[in-house]
Amino acid sequence: MDYFGPHIFGYMIALLHTLGSIAAIHAVLTVRTAQGSIAWALSLVFIPYLTLIPYLVFGRSTFDGYIKARRQANEEMRKAISELNWRPWVEEALTARASNAYASLRAMPKLGRMPCLANNEVHLLINGQATFDAIFAAISTAREAVLIQFFIIHDDRLGQRLHKLLLQKAAEGVAVYLLYDRIGSHSLPHSFVQPLRDAGVEVKAFATRSGWLNRFQVNFRNHRKIVVVDGVLGFVGGHNVGDEYMGEKPPLAPWRDTHVEVRGPVVACMQESFAEDWFWAARSLPPLILPDVYPEDGVLCQLLASGPADAYETCSLFFVEAIHAATERVWITSPYFIPDEAVFAALRLAVLRGVDVRILLPSRPDHRIVYAASSLYAFEAVRAGVRVFRYEPGFLHQKVVLIDSEISAIGSANLDNRSFRLNFEVMLLTVDSVFAGEVEQMLNADFALAHEIAKEESRETHRLQQIGMRIARLISPIL
Repeated sequence: MDYFGPHIFGYMIALLHTLGSIAAIHAVLTVRTAQGSIAWALSLVFIPYLTLIPYLVFGRSTFDGYIKARRQANEEMRKAISELNWRPWVEEALTARASNAYASLRAMPKLGRMPCLANNEVHLLINGQATFDAIFAAISTAREAVLIQFFIIHDDRLGQRLHKLLLQKAAEGVAVYLLYDRIGSHSLPHSFVQPLRDAGVEVKAFATRSGWLNRFQVNFRNHRKIVVVDGVLGFVGGHNVGDEYMGEKPPLAPWRDTHVEVRGPVVACMQESFAEDWFWAARSLPPLILPDVYPEDGVLCQLLASGPADAYETCSLFFVEAIHAATERVWITSPYFIPDEAVFAALRLAVLRGVDVRILLPSRPDHRIVYAASSLYAFEAVRAGVRVFRYEPGFLHQKVVLIDSEISAIGSANLDNRSFRLNFEVMLLTVDSVFAGEVEQMLNADFALAHEIAKEESRETHRLQQIGMRIARLISPIL
C-alpha cells in the first residue's frame, strides 16, 4: 500500500479526529465547568484541525498541579508575613464600623480573604490622563518603596515615562519592585527590562509555572493592576501601561477607563495582594510598610483579590452577591459581557424584583469573537428586561459596579469566564454614599454618550451575524 499517495490526507484527517476525540474525553474529565467541557468537547470532536493545538495550549490539565503549587506558595508567604507581625487590621480601631449597606453583602466578609476596613480616603480617577498623572506624581514623591503591578506594560511613550521615573527613584535609593504578566506583556523587550535591573529595580514576570511549554500557557494570567507608594498611597483599576490607555491609538481611541486612588488601612491589603503575587514569582517578600497614622474618618473599603487558586470562585460569587444585595439599582460597566449562568440568573432576578439593572458595554470591538458572543448575551439580557447600553465615543474598558446608593466596586475584573475563573483579579469595594454619588455622576455621563439597545435590534440583525454570534457563544466559556 502506498502510504504517501493521495489517500494520506484521509489518514491525517482520521488521525486528527481520533486525537480530537481523545482530547474531548480529556476535556470532559478535567475542565472545571460544564460549559467549558461542552465547548471544548464539541469543537474537538467536530473541528479538531482548528482546536486541537489551541487545546494543548489553553486547555492542558496543569490546573490541579498549578493550584496546589500556588496555594503552597501563598501559605509560605502568609507564614513569612505573620513572623513580621503584619496585618494591621487586627487592631480594633481599623475594623469596619456598623454599616447597613455592607451588612446587605452578607457573604462578603467570608468571601473576601481580607476584611472591610474603615478610615480610608478614596478619589476617583477618570481616564488615563488623570490616572497616570496621579500615579507618576505619587511615585515621584516616594522615599522608601514603590510596588508596581500591571498586566500589560508597553515600551511606548507612556512606558518610557514610567521607565525613566523608576530609574530616577532607584538612583535615589528607593526600593522599586515591578511585576508584569509574561503573556500580557509578551512584547516588552529585553532592552526595557535590563536597564531597570542594572539600576537596582527588582523586576519579575508573572508566569504560571516554570518550563518551556508553560511559556505558551495563556490561562491563569495575572490581570491585576496595583501601585503602592511608601505603604501610604495605593492605586487600583482598569488601566495598563500603554499609549492606548491614554487614548492615543485609533481606532479604539478615545479610551474610556477608570482607576481609584486610596489612602488608609486598605492600602495594607493592597500590599499583601502584591506580596502574594511577588512571592510566587520571586520566592521572597517585597517591603511591607505601615504608616504612622491613618485618616481619622472616611470610607469603608474591602479589597477583593480573586484568582484560580481560591477555595471558591471568588470573582463570580462577588458579582452574584452584589447583584442579589441590590434593592434599587445595579449598574455595571465592562468591556466584555459573557456572564456565567449564576450571574445571568442574578441579573434576571434583580429585574423581577424591580431593580434598575443597567449594563454599559463598548460599541467597538477589540476582540471580534468576544464581541460577537457579548452581543448575543446583550440581546438576551435586553429581552430579560436589563437595560443595555453601548458606549459610542471610543473603546470602553472600565470595570465598575454600582449597587444602590452606597456600594461601588472598581478594579480589573470583567464580566466573563476568564475573570471569573482563570485570571487573578482585584476589585476595591467601597461603602460610602458620597463616593457612590461620584461614581453615579461619572456613569450618568457615560450613559449620556451611549446608545441603548432596543429589543428590536436583535431581530434586525443579519442572519449570518446571528449564526456567528451563536458560534461565538458556543466557545464563550473558553474565551
